[in-house]
Order: sequence, then structure tokens, then C-alpha cells
Amino acid sequence: MKHKVLKVHPTDNVIVALSNLSKGETISFEGSEYVLQEDIPAKHKFFIEDLSAGGEVTMYGVLVGKAQLPITKGSRMTTENIKHAAEKYAYRKTDFHWQAPDISKFKDKTFNGYHRNDGRVGTANYWLFIPTVFCENRNLDVIREAMHNELGYAVTDKYKQYTHQLVNAYKSGEGFETIDLSPSANIQNRPFKNVDGIKFLNHQGGCGGIRQDAAVLSKLLAAYADHPNVGGVTVLSLGCQNLQVQDFKDDLKKQNPNFDKPIFIFEQQQSQSEEQLITEAIKQTFEGLIEINKLERQPASLDKLCIGVKCGGSDGFSGISANPSVGYCSDLVVALGGKILLAEFPELCGVEQELIDRTVEESAAKKFIQLMGRYDEMVTNAGSSFSMNPSPGNIKDGLITDAIKSAGAAKKGGTSPVVDVLDYTETATKAGLNLVCTPGNDVEATTGKAASGATLILFTTGLGTPTGNPVCPTIKVSTNSNLTKRMNDIIDIDCGPVIEGDKTIEQMGEAILEYCIKAASGEVIPKAVQLNQDDFIPWKRGVSL
Repeated sequence: MKHKVLKVHPTDNVIVALSNLSKGETISFEGSEYVLQEDIPAKHKFFIEDLSAGGEVTMYGVLVGKAQLPITKGSRMTTENIKHAAEKYAYRKTDFHWQAPDISKFKDKTFNGYHRNDGRVGTANYWLFIPTVFCENRNLDVIREAMHNELGYAVTDKYKQYTHQLVNAYKSGEGFETIDLSPSANIQNRPFKNVDGIKFLNHQGGCGGIRQDAAVLSKLLAAYADHPNVGGVTVLSLGCQNLQVQDFKDDLKKQNPNFDKPIFIFEQQQSQSEEQLITEAIKQTFEGLIEINKLERQPASLDKLCIGVKCGGSDGFSGISANPSVGYCSDLVVALGGKILLAEFPELCGVEQELIDRTVEESAAKKFIQLMGRYDEMVTNAGSSFSMNPSPGNIKDGLITDAIKSAGAAKKGGTSPVVDVLDYTETATKAGLNLVCTPGNDVEATTGKAASGATLILFTTGLGTPTGNPVCPTIKVSTNSNLTKRMNDIIDIDCGPVIEGDKTIEQMGEAILEYCIKAASGEVIPKAVQLNQDDFIPWKRGVSL
């Protein structure tokens, strides 16, 4: 470790510990000395000035909290001595200027993607199964078991083999210690080399609840059907549910009037039997797979990239290493003419004014204010608040207030102008940085980003989060090398060298973009894709942080 501490912004009155620091230790930093009043674990912060009760706490150059009691210089920041606070925000006309990064290394590069007829380019080619209602989930599970195993997309064979060995050992009276605890995968040859997977959008909606839930779900499913990474769609419906097939068709037409992918729709209450429904769905889908398998990857310029940025299982290093590195990658993509999607509105609490000041069009800025205000109101009416967003794991690892978490989380979006603000399920159409209204919840957020058109997701984590998305390859970026070593089976990129002082934010950001280009081309397969981490949770507006 080359440095013990870090001050994120010149105006901050707290310093981050990069390694474990001991009570009584004297920290010399920028010409000043600080005697630690208590142990400061790595990732946590200590105060560099005395504060009276009500005194303002600044980090990342913004207000992140207020002292609840008198605080002595050198004390650790905790939930006992600081409470969440954030500046109010409003639209004000600004003259924002952005210094784009040097893109000379990337301006002539391409990725090999799947070109759709509407001009978009997918980073994958999936067949998608969509249930209009939860009643069809069981049928989807039956189809998944049949097609995944036979067509080579299953990842569970090794565990089946392992369980089989346990059964045999039990029957023969052998000890389990004789069994290979690292079963090898039974790799099958896939008959469709240009089909990257068969994906299933199991969900708990479509009926019950309120009609607005069904309406939002319909728009969400239509957005997924139209996604650039989707080559064809099979829809299963019961028949009597709130979300009618015609509603889905209408939303799909609104989403893309020229939708031309193969799509097969089955309604169980109109079929002769469950067996007939399932066999016919498998047969027609197989014929559809033959069709979309004819499409091959072709070169595409980097302006065709649409990358969602997300953090989950965050720690005290998230806003210092991984998020700023992803942010620099975001700036590179924007400078190259691509799209970046920054979501998680509860995790923009405290940085609203900065984002408003960076928004190109007044109408978009006011839309952001409206969406944030409406979201905050719904959360408050439910008896909660944005201040309750940090999880116990976040707090344990140094993210004491929502404003601290948000200020670090916003770094993923980079520094470029905000070109558009999108409500949930709205599609990104403008090149540049787009804000997308979603909860902070990992899966709800990634679900929303994919709906807005993200063809890759960069997902930073400090604690480790085994999640992904059915149609959007999700790349896991670790904040620290210890996590990378401990959970190597789910991590793709290690930003630990930034903490160690071995790489700059800029170098790390360039490395992340290089990985994205390879992932978009199918040259590397992110761990979440390898493990079929296909998580999908529709958002019921106003009830989730």
C-alpha cells in the first residue's frame, strides 16, 4: 500500500482510510497531522476538524451529512455522530463546459455485434421467452429444462453430477470425503453457434395488484422484446389475466412500429392441453432459432455501444476506485458517440444540483426534478425516505449516509453533459449521458437499464453481488483486489490497483473499455453470463429504494 489515506476532494473535511489505522496513530497529510481518536478500519472516514452539533460534513465536495453531536478531530465517522443531509436543488441556467477525454486510442476501433434492421447493434443474440402472467412461470420452467439442457445452454450439469455422486456414495455406504468436490462441467456442443442463449423472463406480475402495475409491466416486456440483443420472442399467456396479449402487442407496436423479429404467441386457455401448448412452443421456437442463427457478428463502430452503469454491494472504496474508473470509461464512450445510462434515482440524492447544472436542455432538467420529486414523495408516503437507502452492508463498510453513497455512486456516469432524462421503460435515443429513473435495488435497476436499451452493463461492487440480466451481458467490476481473489468466480475486472496506487483512474477506465469491446464482440464472456445469472424484477412504482 503506497498511501494510507485519501482526500477525495480539496474541500472535504473527512479523509478515507485506505488501510486499517490504529487509535493513537498520527497521520501526516498535506502538511497537517491528525492523531486518531479511535481505530479507523479501511474504507472508513475520519474527521480532520472539530465539529459542533449541526456542523456540516463534506465529502466529494458536497454536503453529505450533519454532526449529531460534538465531534473531535481524528474521530471515526459513524451512524451515531452523523446523520444524512443534502443540499436542496432547483433548475438554474448554467454555462457548463465539458473537457472530453483523449479518444485517440479508440477512435478507429470496432466491435463485432449483431446488426438489426433498425440500425441498432446488439452485443448478443438471444431468444427470449416472455410470460404475460405469473401463471405461466411453471410452463417456462419446463421449457427451460428441456431446451437449455438439450441445446447446450444449461450451467447446472456439474451440480447434477455432483449430487449423483453423493447419492451413489450414500447408497454404497461410502464417506462423502471421497467425492470430488469440484465437479467438472459437461460441456455440450451448441447446434446454434450464433445464438448466445435462450432467456426466460419469469416474474410475479400480470394479474392481481392494480391495473397500473400490469400496464407498466406490459411496456417493460415490450421493451425487452424489442431489445437489440434479442433475436426472437416466444410469448406464453394464460388468457384471463390483467395483462392481455393485445395490450402487449399494442405496446410493442408503440415501442417499435417496424418490429420485424420472429415472434410466437401462445394462450393456454385456447389450447387443447398443457402438453400441446408446451410442445408447440418448443417446436416453433426451435424453428425460430434456426432462423436467427443465420445472423452473424459484423464490425460496428463504438458509437453503437449503449452501456448501463450500476453499483451494488457497495463499499467504502466504491466511490474511490471502481466508480470513478467506470466513470472515465463512460466519458470515453460518450466522446466516441455512444450512450451511457445512469439510473438508481435514490442514489442520486445529494448530487441532484450537479446533474441539473450539467443537463443540456431545460426541459430535461425539469423532467429530472419532477421525477425525483415524485419518487421522493411516493417513498415518503410509504413511510420511508431516501436516507434509508444504504444497506447494513453499505454502512458496515463506510457508506454512512445516503448522500455519501450517492456522491460516490454518481461517479459511474462520468463528467459529461446530461443529454436526456428517461422515465422507467423509456428508450434512450440520444448519444451521450442519459439519466434513467429506476430504484437503487440491484435487479430492479439493471432490469430498468436493459429496458432503456443498454446492451452491456458495467456493475461495480465492493462486497460481491452475484447478479446479472437476461438480455444484457453484465460485467462485474471489483473495487478492491481482496474481493477479486475471494470471489473470482463472479468478478471480471479488478480496480484494486487504483487503491494500491499501481494504476490511475484513467488507465483503469481505458482497460474497462477494452474489456467492454471484447465482451461486445463475444470474445470474452462475462462471469454473470457464464453462470446464467439472469435476474429480472419489474418495478412497482414507489415502493422500492
